[in-house]
Amino acid sequence: MANGWARDGAVQDQIDDTVKDAVLNARARMPAGESETHCTLCGDEIPEGRRQALPGVKTCVPCQSSRDRKPSAGFNRRGSKDSQLR
Repeated sequence: MANGWARDGAVQDQIDDTVKDAVLNARARMPAGESETHCTLCGDEIPEGRRQALPGVKTCVPCQSSRDRKPSAGFNRRGSKDSQLR
């Protein structure tokens, strides 16, 4: 059920595109390649278990946790009707 001038299924297409973008963004941020022995941010040693579990890891757990808490910019596909009417 679409509304306005949107075709049927447009809402689901927006949801699918948002999920697809989130998956691609997460995959792009995954580490790859050779792991560092020491954190690139703080210099602490990265435990062997973490290096084996995540090939290509560059940061220690505390530094990565603080990076993950920061919001990332995304696309607002919905837009508000008010902004469309102006």
